[in-house]
Amino acid sequence: MATQFKRILVGVDDSADALLAFSYAIHQAKQDDAELVIVSILEDDDMNVYQALSKDYVHGERDELQRHLLKYQQQATDAGVTKVRTVIAEGEPGETIVKEVIPHVQPDLLIIGSLAKKGIAKRFGSQAAYMAKYAPIAVLVIR
Repeated sequence: MATQFKRILVGVDDSADALLAFSYAIHQAKQDDAELVIVSILEDDDMNVYQALSKDYVHGERDELQRHLLKYQQQATDAGVTKVRTVIAEGEPGETIVKEVIPHVQPDLLIIGSLAKKGIAKRFGSQAAYMAKYAPIAVLVIR
């Protein structure tokens, strides 16, 4: 019998691979009747020092990301996933997901895309190998 997952964590950053990973995560969550937790990372290195010192800027970025994640949440709900929530964390994506998000969320599967996206969107791809190596749970890398 195949493993049934109870809580699936999926990393999103708007790259093509992350969208594939998200799509796969929706399918898996529906199949297993699992909770789907959608995570995105606000990366410190995307901000310059003045922005980092400005609470308004950081809150603005976070609010924008939160609104963006709600679209993913809605998409998952529309697709028939019954339990969906979102998480935003800050830092280096791979390390933050492995050391902070996974212990906090306690998923039994992490689904991520393999390629990085450049620009304002939060990127996971370059971090995929790190997460696959160090995550204490099953990791599915989609390409």
